[in-house]
Amino acid sequence: MLDERAIEFPSEGATLRGVLITPKQARSALPTVILAHGTSATLRMVAIEYARAFARRGFAALIYDHRNFGISAGEPRAEINPWVQCRGYLDALSCAESLPEVASDRLAIWGDSYSGGEVVVVGACDTRVKVVVAQCPVFGVSKPAVPVSEEAFAQIRSTLLSGAVVGTKETTTGPLPVVSSDQAGTPSLLAPVQAFRWFIEYGGRPGSLWVNRATRVIPPTPIPYSPFLCAPYLRAKTLFMVAPQDEMVHANYDIARSAFDSIPGEKEWYDIEDGHFGLLYHPSARFDEASAAQVRFLETALCS
Repeated sequence: MLDERAIEFPSEGATLRGVLITPKQARSALPTVILAHGTSATLRMVAIEYARAFARRGFAALIYDHRNFGISAGEPRAEINPWVQCRGYLDALSCAESLPEVASDRLAIWGDSYSGGEVVVVGACDTRVKVVVAQCPVFGVSKPAVPVSEEAFAQIRSTLLSGAVVGTKETTTGPLPVVSSDQAGTPSLLAPVQAFRWFIEYGGRPGSLWVNRATRVIPPTPIPYSPFLCAPYLRAKTLFMVAPQDEMVHANYDIARSAFDSIPGEKEWYDIEDGHFGLLYHPSARFDEASAAQVRFLETALCS
């Protein structure tokens, strides 16, 4: 049995909202996983089922919607800015630290797809993060043009913590449909038919608050946003769950492997079948496989 209560916290001038899930009648502060969904998805589409799976195994789980999406506030609606979303994770960490249910020295962050890259950035930049779970993470079609260096990482960290992260017309894509069944007539932010099927099925469920529209903003920062450039500076224990047949071009399997290989600390690589979206179907055998593997890693990394 689980307890679920509404949670909210400020971030970038808006109120982010979500749910804190804990085992019923927990008697002590718990190791905690902070979760947010990927591109445009909302917490009640599927990510909340991962949060519940973790809570059933004795963790607290704080899951929230990114700024501008779902139950969270923020304008303009449906705008994706990776720096702003990473700052949301930082503020979620601060919120979690203040909660009596949470063991503040045992914090993990979880991300899927686009947020799977964001948790690598946040984990590298904030030592409060002890564990990172990156599910089908987005590291790009190819390695970034900027070489890996301490100077580049220091600039990324500075931008994340206090830099200007406002987009320009030249660095903005959209607004566009998130998915479309007719790429020739109505191109969308995400092109594969697998993306269309998953978003329409889960986003169309009552109460999801998902909208089939998004704008992606990549602000013109001194060093471009790049999880790849942060990976070599990630000291948290890290699980990469990656699909060899990933349909999303920006979730390139080989680039994710290269990023993983550069991580200096304790880490685990897990291949998952059925592409980018297979583990996002709930209930399903693939969801059960993915959540069980993640629970095992979290138990070892946060509880031993």
